[in-house]
Amino acid sequence: MPQTLLLLLADTILILHVLFVAFVVLGLLAVYAGYFLSWRWVRHRLFRIAHLCAIGYVVVQAWLGIVCPLTTWEMALREKAGADIYAGSFIQHWLHNLLYFTAPEWVFILIYTAFGSLVLASWWVVRPDKRSR
Repeated sequence: MPQTLLLLLADTILILHVLFVAFVVLGLLAVYAGYFLSWRWVRHRLFRIAHLCAIGYVVVQAWLGIVCPLTTWEMALREKAGADIYAGSFIQHWLHNLLYFTAPEWVFILIYTAFGSLVLASWWVVRPDKRSR
């Protein structure tokens, strides 16, 4: 497979990863903002289930010490293309690059768990509709 195609695939996975992270983070912000602004869509059951499952997946990976498959796949494609790869998880890498902050793995586990707890709490604070419309 040509190097440019491998890098294009790696960049596509990176974009999907960023979109996943945005869904998790912005989804929670939208739920709480929607509560105060009376947005009905934030109570949509399928949205809420997808959001809870997304952060649940991240929390379980963190607790088990598993690197996200998107990170692994992206790095494998970059390595096969002969490009630079990074160590650690996707979030650790980008937080380090954006904030020049390095933290032990347990800090990220704590952050993911706390965030996941906020998402779970949102089910009681901003109750989803009983059924999807």
